[in-house]
Order: sequence, then C-alpha cells, then structure tokens
Amino acid sequence: MQRRSVTRGFGSPATHSTYLCRSSFGIVPIALMTPRLVGFFLALAATGLASSSGCAPSSESEISASLSYGDVSSGDTSTAPPMDKFVGNITTRGEVRSDFMSYWDQLTPENESKWSSIEPSRDVMNWEALDRAYDFARRNGIPFKGHTFVWGSQYPRWIAGLPPEEQREEVEEWIRLFCERYPDTEMIDVVNEPPPHTTPPYMDAIGGAGATGYDWIVWSFERARHYCPNSILILNDYNVLVSDTVSFLRIVGAVQDSGYIDALGAQGHNLEAVSITELRSNLSRVLRTGLPLYVSEYDLNIADDAEQRKVMSQQFPLFYEEPQITGITLWGYIHGFTWKTDTGLIRDGVPRPALTWLMEYLGR
Repeated sequence: MQRRSVTRGFGSPATHSTYLCRSSFGIVPIALMTPRLVGFFLALAATGLASSSGCAPSSESEISASLSYGDVSSGDTSTAPPMDKFVGNITTRGEVRSDFMSYWDQLTPENESKWSSIEPSRDVMNWEALDRAYDFARRNGIPFKGHTFVWGSQYPRWIAGLPPEEQREEVEEWIRLFCERYPDTEMIDVVNEPPPHTTPPYMDAIGGAGATGYDWIVWSFERARHYCPNSILILNDYNVLVSDTVSFLRIVGAVQDSGYIDALGAQGHNLEAVSITELRSNLSRVLRTGLPLYVSEYDLNIADDAEQRKVMSQQFPLFYEEPQITGITLWGYIHGFTWKTDTGLIRDGVPRPALTWLMEYLGR
C-alpha cells in the first residue's frame, strides 16, 4: 500500500506558510501534498471542479473552519470520507505483537530507538531490538518512526561527565549511526520534550541558547537533515494540546525559519480531561504555524469502557479528518503493558469498546 508522505513546504522552507487548495471536495493545505495529490488537483482543474489558481495563502479563519467536520461535540463522526493517513501504534515490551497488522499501519518503537537503549555504555552499541522493529516495518510496508534523537531524558548517563567538545561529537555520532543503519526511516522525533519539560545535559555543547534562544534545537535538526536527508524531521512535545500550547509555539516560532523542521508532533497524553471546545481551539492555534502535524502519542487513560469509547469517538475524528494532521500514533494497546494504567484497548484478549469503535470508523 502506498503511504502518504509530507512535503517540506511550499517554496523556500524559510518562508513556509499555509496554502489551501480549494475544490468542491473541500480544502487541502498544499504543504501536505504529495506529487500524487498535486496531480489530483490538476486533474480536478481539467474537469472544472477546481481551478489551477485555487491555491492561496490561508487566513486563520479558514484554518479554524477546516477543523469543523461534523458536530464532534455530540459524537457525530459520519461526515468525513476515508483519509490517506496512517493510524499506528508502538512496540509492546520491546516486541511487535503478532496481531499488530490487524489493527495498525505504522510503527514507532516505544523505547528501542532511544539513545540510552542503544548505547548504555560509551561506544558499545546494541541495535538488536531496534533492528527487529525496523525490519518488521520494512517487511510489512508500513511507515517507521525513530523516537528520539535529542531528549532530556533516557540519554546515556555517561555523556553528562564528558567535556563539551566530546559531548557534541557523541551526539553527532549517535545521529549519524542511526541514519546510516536505518536510511528508510520515514519520520524522526529529532528533539523531544524541549524545555521547560526536559533539558539535555549536553545542551550547551550543541549550540546552547544562541541567537534564537534555541540554537541547540536548530543544530540537532541540521545534523539530522545532513545524515537523514529523506526523513521527515519532527519537533515533538507533550501537553501541546492541553496547557502548554503557548510555550510550544514560542519554541516553534524561534526555530521554524531555520528551514530544517518538517513537521510538529503533539503527544496525545492527558486529553481525556480536555473539552472538545478547548481541544479544537488549541489545535487550531498549532495549525496556524503552517507545518504538518502528527498526533504522536495518543491514549485515553479511562477505566470505564463506555466513557473511553465516548471520548475516543469525539476526539479521534477531530484529528483524523483534519488534512493538516498527517498521521496518528496511539501509545500502546494491550492492557497492563501501556505507559498509563487504563489506556489499554485490549483487555484479557478482548477489544474494549473504544477499539471496536475505532476499527469500525477506520473500516478495518
């Protein structure tokens, strides 16, 4: 199955803005178009359903309008056609379960591609578990995501004691070795959970604050672009859609003009307590950056089956039916083996109602 990829913007990355292409079928941001989609709109132009000049800079009101697919607040999820985007999941305790492909079509290693898992001792690399996950994705033709290069958690503890020059060399070596070994990685969380959430102990060694306030983030993305030129490079963070929208957007605004950031990642933890109105508002603000967005770690920590299904049926269509959101990765699905206690979607071998609803919604 051919998967949707993200282009790196319209024109120069440094002047990236949101362009919307209009037709009787709806509105699509041109920043998300693959050559296949561009061809689709040209074909529409030939039939009169769209004009070749129907792509133009969008207004904030148009972005907000693109979020209004049906009455999501009432649970209406019947208005959107199938979308060409993935709905993926993660490894389970370091392995890919035999039932994975029955539900999901994208894979993110939960821990296997974090630096501390690969190089717990300096220059002693353990790629075995990550090799298995990467090979599984390649065999099954599904997108694979690296998670993560630079993060103020789960880094090798030995790096904190090195002099700055050696720290910088080691970070670059880590990025280079990953990219050489896994060249077909479709997406990478290059920087995960930047301050105020976490701060790498080697931050100053790779650029520090500098002119942008976040030069170390720019350095990380520049090195990732150099060694992984074909991967989609993502800035990923948590509470982006909950309470930290403003601080996240401040970082994006400081580093976006570097041209190296291809997309944003909004972790989907802690959304069970967020109203649809607030969620839609925060999502709209993030989409105004013009960058493609991935919902990267979606889960609902709800013990009651009926309530979990209800919230899933209200929130998920808001993400899935938004053209600027390119893919959604759920964060675990087996009860007892997820990051939070009640996020599992299969309990004692039986799908919970939220998973049953999701598979029916996706037509899987």
